[in-house]
Amino acid sequence: MIVQDVINHLEALAPLAYAEDFDNVGLLVGDKQLEVTGILVALDTLEAVVDEAIHENCNLIVSFHPIIFKGLKKITGKTYVERVVLKAIKHDIAIYTLHTALDNALLGVNDMICNQLNLTNKQVLIPKNGTIKKLVTYVPKYEAHLLRSALFEAGAGNIGNYSECSFNVDGYGTYNGNEDSNPTLGEKGRVHTEEETKISVTFAKHLESKILHTLFDTHSYEEVAYEITTLENKNQDIGMGMIGELETPMAEKKFLAYVKDKMNTACIRHSAFLNKNIKKVAVLGGSGSFAISAAKAAGADAFITADLKYHDFFTAENNILLTDIGHYESEQYTKNLLVAYLKKKITNFAIILSKTNTNPVKYF
Repeated sequence: MIVQDVINHLEALAPLAYAEDFDNVGLLVGDKQLEVTGILVALDTLEAVVDEAIHENCNLIVSFHPIIFKGLKKITGKTYVERVVLKAIKHDIAIYTLHTALDNALLGVNDMICNQLNLTNKQVLIPKNGTIKKLVTYVPKYEAHLLRSALFEAGAGNIGNYSECSFNVDGYGTYNGNEDSNPTLGEKGRVHTEEETKISVTFAKHLESKILHTLFDTHSYEEVAYEITTLENKNQDIGMGMIGELETPMAEKKFLAYVKDKMNTACIRHSAFLNKNIKKVAVLGGSGSFAISAAKAAGADAFITADLKYHDFFTAENNILLTDIGHYESEQYTKNLLVAYLKKKITNFAIILSKTNTNPVKYF
């Protein structure tokens, strides 16, 4: 097994196409063709984690946070980032990171928090825009079934809970019609006079390359006429944060004690109590102040996140309980999620959960 094989599994869980624009995800150090001896999964890639990988004979580190975030102009070992990169290269260790791609994944960071808290009726808090695309093309009528089947096999037509969301229309827009369309340009610009069918399918953004490859391989025309557009629809299965419900409502102090226990955090900073029970809970691992308004709009009684600033707590405005449980604490179970996922996909192989505590924040 090579690094690329592991990447394929990880990108099935968290496609890099859904990472935020500011982020630095993917293979940061190493060769995709490197034969893997073992995989160490960590939250952060620090020197101690690289040492742990060396000790465990793991030459691939799968890390949630990227060790390289800004551009490196020099690699002299002066900073902790440079030292990690130098040591990884010296020992031929590859480093792969998912970060916001996993934040936006349906079964990612925030789903793990919900599971830790035993929340039910889970939904994405902030569905991501621009993740659904539509392909429109024309095909000779006798090839329509073959092309549709090939596109579905490639993943088109599967958005959220919907399967094979495709439709055919004729040249005038008749839904589900199989009537003739107007002749169109095909192979080498010639006008095709055979009956044609218009095929339109939706697909997830990260599948675009695969969908186009399938279209060109399956279509009989040498030059295929097609159009791809990005839909305005929000994808309910991709996005930041989640919201769910406690099985039984809890008083606020009992709720905070419950969160403190389940999320294994030393302390919780919170806004003023509202003297009401907590039932509906929004969560967002890591720095989540940007989602406060979304949590309020969704009717959450409480919002669990991290890195809230002084003025962020004012935005509770006496209608939501804001809780800051710590950045590391909110994401600490992510590596457990990745280990469990990889062990299901790659059996009888060394996949090790890092024992290194990388939390830079200490409590007195």
